[in-house]
Amino acid sequence: MRDVAIIGAGVTKFGELWDKSFRALGIEAGIKAMSDANLSGNEIDGIFIGNMSAGQFIKQKHIDALIADYTGMATNHIPATRVEAGGASGGVAFRQAVMAVASGMHDVVMVGGAEKMTDMDDVSINSVLDATADAEWEAGMGVTFAGLHAMIANRMIHDGIATREEIASFSVNSHFHGALNPNAQFRKAITLDTVLKSGPTATPLGMFDCAPISDGAAGLVLCPLEDAKKYTDSYVKVSAVAQASDTLALFQRPDITTYQATVEAAKRAYEQAGITAQDIDVAEVHDTYTVTGIMALQDLGFYKRGEAGKAVLNEECHFDSGKIAINTSGGLKARGHPIGATGVAQIVEIVEQLRGSADKRQVENAKYGLAQNTGGTGSAVTVSILEAM
Repeated sequence: MRDVAIIGAGVTKFGELWDKSFRALGIEAGIKAMSDANLSGNEIDGIFIGNMSAGQFIKQKHIDALIADYTGMATNHIPATRVEAGGASGGVAFRQAVMAVASGMHDVVMVGGAEKMTDMDDVSINSVLDATADAEWEAGMGVTFAGLHAMIANRMIHDGIATREEIASFSVNSHFHGALNPNAQFRKAITLDTVLKSGPTATPLGMFDCAPISDGAAGLVLCPLEDAKKYTDSYVKVSAVAQASDTLALFQRPDITTYQATVEAAKRAYEQAGITAQDIDVAEVHDTYTVTGIMALQDLGFYKRGEAGKAVLNEECHFDSGKIAINTSGGLKARGHPIGATGVAQIVEIVEQLRGSADKRQVENAKYGLAQNTGGTGSAVTVSILEAM
């Protein structure tokens, strides 16, 4: 198996992008990534696209062909593959691309992630999101996606794993970083009181505990590590990429205060990279809801059970804290969550941090970065580790 490098990365602004179509967003992210890699596009020999639900959001299926067509790759008959894994669609697409290059099946691969969500009304959008859990035994019984995460939060509070204030502080951390990211949907720092007093969604969670509905796209270019210098001196090594699964329904698990798929994917990733959780300098974790952010910090091994919330509340996860920096992009909460794009955008942020190009939110001397991307309520998880070269 060959070592793999990321030689190009690009991301659009995230938000309610009424003036841009799905196609336009995908093209913009792809062009940025190829330009960053100093490529014309003729070098690309494979495409992997993370997209959760364009068939419902924009009434367009066959997204792989659409992207190949509108990026000019169809004229060269480049194979394109769309990947769907709920919220983990982008992360799984990235893993498929890494495996394609590592195996020798492809040499220069484009990874894209895109979603255009705001063309539908809120009720319809949320019905799509609810279906990333068990559509028959959860959503079909009236349990919303927010409701499932509220159950997790209530259990964590009941078991003394995190207080309501500690859970809410994850949103404050994400907005602190989002204010420094020019591509973030929400570029304004907030207070803990703002989160705690925000309108209710599902008790105990409020509006500021939830990631927004977003449009956006992100792109990456991969090649064998040994060939990276042919294209750019600014490349990053993919040290590990692991994936794990769990039951689709939350009620089938023995403990809802941990995502065992994250625990297992992290274990595999650390083994692949030959490092431990303590070696990670910066991480992007999947904070669809504040409670999943707190859970991720424990499941990834950054903090012991019951200590993650305290660390976030004490501002230990800021980019300039001297400790592990969490969600320097603003995370899903502040950067935005165009679902298919999220996992790829997480990798883009880690690439920028390891290359030293994250500007005002730059983590000093970052060597290892991690991205955790989650589908459903932790039923599909990818954990990727990148290394500065």
